[in-house]
Amino acid sequence: MAEKIKPNIFYVGAKDPDRRLFDELIPLPYGTTYNAYLIKGSDKTALIDTVDPAKRDVLFKHLDQLGVDRIDYVISNHAEQDHSGSIPHVLEKYPEAKVVTNEKCKGMLMDLLHIEEEKFLVVEDGSSLSLGDKTLEFMIAPWVHWPETMFTYLKQDKILFTCDYLGSHYSFDDLYVTDQQLIYENAKRYYAEIMMPFANLAKKHLDKVQQLELDIIAPSHGQIYNHYDFILEAYRDWTSDKVKNEVVLAYVSMHGSTKEMVDHFKGELENRGITVKTFNLTGADIGELAMATVDAATIALATPTVLAGPHPAAVYAAYLIKALRPKTRYLALFGSYGWGGKTKEIIADLVSTLKAEILEPVIIKGLPREEDFNLLDNLAAEIKTKHDQLD
Repeated sequence: MAEKIKPNIFYVGAKDPDRRLFDELIPLPYGTTYNAYLIKGSDKTALIDTVDPAKRDVLFKHLDQLGVDRIDYVISNHAEQDHSGSIPHVLEKYPEAKVVTNEKCKGMLMDLLHIEEEKFLVVEDGSSLSLGDKTLEFMIAPWVHWPETMFTYLKQDKILFTCDYLGSHYSFDDLYVTDQQLIYENAKRYYAEIMMPFANLAKKHLDKVQQLELDIIAPSHGQIYNHYDFILEAYRDWTSDKVKNEVVLAYVSMHGSTKEMVDHFKGELENRGITVKTFNLTGADIGELAMATVDAATIALATPTVLAGPHPAAVYAAYLIKALRPKTRYLALFGSYGWGGKTKEIIADLVSTLKAEILEPVIIKGLPREEDFNLLDNLAAEIKTKHDQLD
């Protein structure tokens, strides 16, 4: 049902607890939500974002429960279809409504949803829109996580609608956050998958958010924050340059040679007081892998050689790491081969755009011998030395 947030402000979004994959890529162990909000001003009514088209009936049910017979403005903070996809259906039901968004988002909505140009009201950074006794103010916030993203601030009620920013994939029973640790973990996973490639901009927008007078932060995925200091502090940490004395060790092994190297290397790191988070790439949850990279000082990738190159699972992991752009300081590579190949060169090329230092790889022939384990010992020692020198 629709839920009251403050007088004349309501949650009208949809929960999707059974969804298990987002963008055909991201695992959703706790489902997700598509949050939309209705604001009834003394003169005008505004809908903040919509829902995924598959859940539009839920949105309309909530609007009907509230007796909404007119919507004047549909605020689109972000063009991605899980938030914008029901806008055409809203416009069909409420033909008097205008879509309020920025110029870039307008163009994207016209392309993605074929909304006619005359249906738009374009706003700029700092623009405001009166609903009578309530005023909406708009903050352009590009690249958290698309170039057209913006935030909407309800001035009188001190509510900031941030769309994807500060959100989490979590289908809730309670509208507000009740278990901060649970939401911290889900928000960190969400940050790693969605926001981390744009960490510098996420940090910049955080500064803007913290300048506002706020009672509530209302994202478009997950629960609403009526006590929000913990999520702002978490983002401050995640977007900082600080890393932890941790190694994320992602590996794949076909016939056991690489796995022997992994087990030995992991033990050597742990003997040196380094926390190791290990992921077998043949079955790892990529969300957990992404989340682990947020803080780790080093990422290590271990792979056998397949047809003269790295195992496809290792290629995928390297590509993912490149795309997510974690703040890790060092990258390590090791593995084995049978007759030859260019594993080292291929992986190095895949991650070449990262700022991390690539340590000397350990690529051996066949089952590891004592001298090969010695090379891994040296690599572990080098990582220990570099971690000890971290700021």
